[in-house]
Amino acid sequence: VCVCVCVWLYVVTLCYLVVFSFVGVCVQKQERINARVAFINDDMTEVERKHWLCLFDEEPQPLSVDERKEWLSSFTGVSLSSDAFFPFRDNIDQATKHGVSFIVQPGGSVQDDGVLAACEEYGIAMSFTALRLFHH
Repeated sequence: VCVCVCVWLYVVTLCYLVVFSFVGVCVQKQERINARVAFINDDMTEVERKHWLCLFDEEPQPLSVDERKEWLSSFTGVSLSSDAFFPFRDNIDQATKHGVSFIVQPGGSVQDDGVLAACEEYGIAMSFTALRLFHH
């Protein structure tokens, strides 16, 4: 969950950091979003990269290690919510890497105590709604 939310947040804010010069109106909105996600994840195969480059008039310059680190560290006070519970503390460990300070979840996992302890270790505020919307 956190990874998907963070990629979305990064896609939205990346536009202020990197200029993406797409090839005219031929590149549809979802394709532009996917191109930014690929840029952020930086794990394209050779074939994916070849297709990706065709989307641009000019190749976007990759972020240096320092630029990426500085950009990622700028995310603070991020809220994370889920309509299902967080079953393990590793979700919290991962969330802290993306600036999460607030978590809202229904609770109800047998691991709630451990997850709450992890939040306390990191200074993350966690709120339980007692309303679970995710059913399977």
